[in-house]
Amino acid sequence: MTHTNLHSTDPTASPGMPQVTAGTTAPRVSAGPRRDFSPPPADKVLIIGLDGATFDVLKPMMKHGRMPNLARLVKEGTSGILYSTQPPITPAAWTTFMTGKGPGRHGIVDFERYDVATGKLSFNSTYEIRERTIWEILSEKGFRVGAVHVPMTYPPRKVNGFMISGFETPSVAAEFTWPPELKQEILRRWPNYSYRADWQRRVFGRDKALRRNLRHIERSFHQGAELTTFCGERFGWDVLMVLFKLVDNLQHKTWKYLDPKTAVRYPHEAELAANCFVELDKALGMLFDYARRYSASILMMSDHGHGSLDGKAQPNLLLKRWGYLKIRSSTVQIRRKLSKIADRFLGRRRTRFDANLGIEHELVVDWEQTRACVIHAGMNGFLYISLKGRQPHGVVEPSDYEKVRDDLRNRFLAAKCTDPAGREVRIFSEVHKPEELYGCNREEQPWMPDLLLVPQPGLAVVRRIVGRQPVRWSSLRRLEGTHRVEGILIANGPHIRQGSQTTGRIVDIAPTLLAALGLKVPSDMEGNVLTDLFDRMPTIEYELPQTAEWTRQECVYSEAEKEILTKRLTELGYLE
Repeated sequence: MTHTNLHSTDPTASPGMPQVTAGTTAPRVSAGPRRDFSPPPADKVLIIGLDGATFDVLKPMMKHGRMPNLARLVKEGTSGILYSTQPPITPAAWTTFMTGKGPGRHGIVDFERYDVATGKLSFNSTYEIRERTIWEILSEKGFRVGAVHVPMTYPPRKVNGFMISGFETPSVAAEFTWPPELKQEILRRWPNYSYRADWQRRVFGRDKALRRNLRHIERSFHQGAELTTFCGERFGWDVLMVLFKLVDNLQHKTWKYLDPKTAVRYPHEAELAANCFVELDKALGMLFDYARRYSASILMMSDHGHGSLDGKAQPNLLLKRWGYLKIRSSTVQIRRKLSKIADRFLGRRRTRFDANLGIEHELVVDWEQTRACVIHAGMNGFLYISLKGRQPHGVVEPSDYEKVRDDLRNRFLAAKCTDPAGREVRIFSEVHKPEELYGCNREEQPWMPDLLLVPQPGLAVVRRIVGRQPVRWSSLRRLEGTHRVEGILIANGPHIRQGSQTTGRIVDIAPTLLAALGLKVPSDMEGNVLTDLFDRMPTIEYELPQTAEWTRQECVYSEAEKEILTKRLTELGYLE
């Protein structure tokens, strides 16, 4: 296993200059970064994203010697908890990282977006991000940037450097790189490059399937590191980022093998799952060596943490029980099921993106008698009131809107159930009006739900109604993982404190990165500079922000691409 000396330098290295290989054209080189303050605490920064990583898994791995490279990074740097967004989900959190602003400003709360005017769902993309990202800000300041597999970067935008879009990319048939010609270089060098989730389930031969699934994840770790160093040399860089998405997916699928509380029951499977982190550490060691070559600071982070998925909360069952949601008669439900069977038999396709079918795949809703419904769910529940004049079949009078919201908020906060130990527990820890949570204007953000339902830790919200209990508890045999707000933060480099502890929020990372690079921070960023990371205080000054150029775009995904993404996100547990 590789051990790295993170602070030594290579006098022969040529930091940040493009290395041109045979058959390639030299990229245009900018005049160099235009810093506001010199010398900065960080000349270059390598950002490593471990999607969904938690110290609850990483600390035992380091303690037992499985991740020596990561252990060294922590020992020689500063580390601690990085708190996620609400909801703590990939698209909301990584967009907050990229913008330094919360969901109420950048416009992303989930993979999906509900258009109240049409009653349709669509997938979010870079076109829905309403604020400027660090890639744009740094590019305009002359910094060469590179981003590999960061979520919410499809379609990739033009930057001063390169970008390879994240796992919301439909397939390699799409244009997933900037510059566009980089795509063919990648496919020539890595013929098996793919965006498929590729997690297989089998009733028989489960051990063989598990081994295959985990090998796929291990290969993705090494490929991500190879791709990052290849493109870093190809284009040069001042700020370079790679994200390992399948850390999150590994934990979703194998949590009972990774959690020290349950792993002892499955020693064979636990060893296989733990070996993924051994391979991850090898890939990280390669990246740490690469950062050392250029005397770069390292910033490692996750978008959220992880824990056991103890149960699934069913708010639509509660809405039905309270008389807010009306399900059509059993006769209509039977007809709908027969229609779906006929559609499949005849090859007709009705997708979750047809008007209101996102919810009607699971519930046959009588919209003319429904006052509220959780239309989509991403860890949290996104509840929309059927408001007259807003939705196509709105029934609630605008004058009753706040009264209905307050009643529902109080009901959900008071809702309780009995857990498997026989204890009475609250189902939802928080229920928010989004404009209060995010400090934004509802008129400017019509995509926002009317209420955001935050379940207790260990629960995830679903739209579907199954059974008669408001929570469907998981058995140990079927135990998987889900998100927590406590992510990870590790910093290491020439001017980073050694052996220190800190805490921060994911919204703090963008202003911290800019200050570390010797730049002024846009005054409209909502995060703070994490000064206790540094042994040399960065200069912190603010500048007037530039207004983001945002216009509403049509959905970038074709119907076929939507089906690909639906299948992928369903396989990974993000959609029902």
